[in-house]
Amino acid sequence: MDLSALTPAQLKELVRGLVDDRLRELIGDPDLGLSLGETLRARLKVALTEAERLSGEEVADRLGLRW
Repeated sequence: MDLSALTPAQLKELVRGLVDDRLRELIGDPDLGLSLGETLRARLKVALTEAERLSGEEVADRLGLRW
């Protein structure tokens, strides 16, 4: 890859991807490899069949969080 041929937007996207990849390596997913319990699995199935969806803002409001 010839970095000198990249536009500023392409370079920015490349750097963003590299940083994201590195952060995933360092932080990782603490839940990776864990299995879901049957109770949680059942609750998720029910939640996914419900028509009502909440936005992130609605959840934050209900929990008293500020972004």
